[in-house]
Amino acid sequence: MGDTPLKDQVAIVTGGAQGIGYAVAERLISLGAAVDIWDLDKSLAATSAAALGAVAVETDITDLASVEAALAETEQSLGPVSIAVNSAGIAGPNMPVSEYPEEDWKRVLDINLNGTFFVNRTVVPGMQERGYGRIANIASIAGKEGNPNASAYSASKAGVIALTKSLGKELADFDIAVNCITPAAARTRIFDQMTEEHINYMLSKIPRARFAKVEEVADMICWMVSPGNSYTTGAVFDLS
Repeated sequence: MGDTPLKDQVAIVTGGAQGIGYAVAERLISLGAAVDIWDLDKSLAATSAAALGAVAVETDITDLASVEAALAETEQSLGPVSIAVNSAGIAGPNMPVSEYPEEDWKRVLDINLNGTFFVNRTVVPGMQERGYGRIANIASIAGKEGNPNASAYSASKAGVIALTKSLGKELADFDIAVNCITPAAARTRIFDQMTEEHINYMLSKIPRARFAKVEEVADMICWMVSPGNSYTTGAVFDLS
């Protein structure tokens, strides 16, 4: 496959302006892909894209029309999208279900689950038409274990896991792989949304007694969206 196994491929990375998404975008570019960062933070996305050698499109993944417009803009500037990595997400507040604010519940589900659905829904038809594609949805170990005082986040990520399994089976007759990753926590700006108590709880559950590095998450994702991953689909990859 050489040093650039993703040469001539076009990737979109949601939430690619920072954190795991940024690390994924950086790694994809190093492997030869052209990358478009889809992010709601227009200014940060532009800065990150300039630093990476990528392009950026202001995108609200909770709005289907915005996602469809982003795809059209990406394909006009870079070409057909063959790789989609869904990294955009929020943690929401840490509090018991009995006290969880309705508006926060809806916002977490809207970004983490509905946003992932809108991106998957939008990129799949083109991948089907061309007979090739790779999708990586970033879930969380919380989606499998259900972290206390993080009900909305846990529920949203459980939904991402189920969506991935369902779509992977729908597309099994194509050379399209749809998989998700359930990493342990990585220290990114999403920690700013969490209490110190919750951060310590997450750390106590990690066998290696340290948080994941964003580069470690990026390495696994970049294999998942490579041509080498030609068999596994609808699967959940742990990183813990």
